[in-house]
Amino acid sequence: MAGTTPGTPGTPRVLRAMNDRAALDLLLEHGPLSRTRIGKLTGLSKPTASQLLARLEAAGLVVATGTTAGRPGPNAQLYAVNARAAYAAGLDVNPFRIHAAVADITGEIVGEYELRTPGRAASGVVRQVTDALDGAVKAAGITREDVRRLVIGTPGAFDPATGRLRYASHLPGWHSPTLLEELAAVLPMPFEYENDVNLVAVAEQRVGAARGHTDFALLWNEEGLGAALVLGGRLHRGFTGGAGEVGFLPVPGTPLVRQVTKANSGGFQELAGVQAVPRIARAIGIDTPEQPYVEVASGLLAHAVEAHGEDPRYAELLDRYAERVAIGLASIVAVLDPELIVLSGDVLVAGGEPLRARVQSELADLAASRPRLVLAAVPRRPVLRGALESALATTRAEVFDTSR
Repeated sequence: MAGTTPGTPGTPRVLRAMNDRAALDLLLEHGPLSRTRIGKLTGLSKPTASQLLARLEAAGLVVATGTTAGRPGPNAQLYAVNARAAYAAGLDVNPFRIHAAVADITGEIVGEYELRTPGRAASGVVRQVTDALDGAVKAAGITREDVRRLVIGTPGAFDPATGRLRYASHLPGWHSPTLLEELAAVLPMPFEYENDVNLVAVAEQRVGAARGHTDFALLWNEEGLGAALVLGGRLHRGFTGGAGEVGFLPVPGTPLVRQVTKANSGGFQELAGVQAVPRIARAIGIDTPEQPYVEVASGLLAHAVEAHGEDPRYAELLDRYAERVAIGLASIVAVLDPELIVLSGDVLVAGGEPLRARVQSELADLAASRPRLVLAAVPRRPVLRGALESALATTRAEVFDTSR
């Protein structure tokens, strides 16, 4: 009879690796645990749990950290994931800056760096990426070679067929057909690229408002309107990476925009993008600057949340804007029928619960199905958080695999 190979499912090595990974995931979720607690949570006997911890400690994946002193019963040794077992990095890129961060294997950010990029030469993108990464690496007290994986988040999407960035004409220097090859030549670690709004959805699914949901849509509104679509637990990117570019969506209530990629805008962007909020405000008699800046729109909606019960103009601002948001969402709901919709980005989040409730009510009138709307729950740098969560998922799969 032929022998069983080490990687065959059901063999002792594979079963041990499965138990190891289950224990590591529990330590990531709960923090330091005793041998007895790990045994109870995994269903393993005390001797097996002891062997598991000894194995993980010898592999450098787990460290002893303190005891249960101060709790009822005898003191017990606590164990935690070795935060220094590996590091992952993420970049959040927009036309004005690159924000970089490094996280240890537990997900804690240990180094950050922001590189301002307005007016930078288009030919310097590779240098910008390495400078931003090196700044975060230095802040973390490690070297570039210590980073196991990097995820870069940008507006638009890199077309898998051509390797060129699409749907982001406002991001200078990132459209070279050789850019990804140039980055691969200078970066010592594997790297991936992802649409920024998709990364926000990753963050919300891993640590935010969409935890436990496998079918949801996320609507993002800052400099531009965008969406992320998660179907069956996986991001749906589309054939060219352009799934979710809902700013280009033709909608009623605004003139038809043609040649949308040249205009870098579309119907839904014109109807409900950042520029729409000050336009509505001026139309109903609220004095406001004309610049379509995120800060202006967010400030107006934040003030509307505070004043809508006292000043009917601000209640009308919320009403009108909610209707516009719901018009675009109705098309998304009609096609996807998602379980949940997450409202994200500074503009939508500024409207808070009053805006969310109004959009929910409007959508109930416009769409046949009625998904639940929630506000985003990742408050700080969600694109960067998503990039780190994406990089960490792959890094953990590699580092925590003890079957090899």
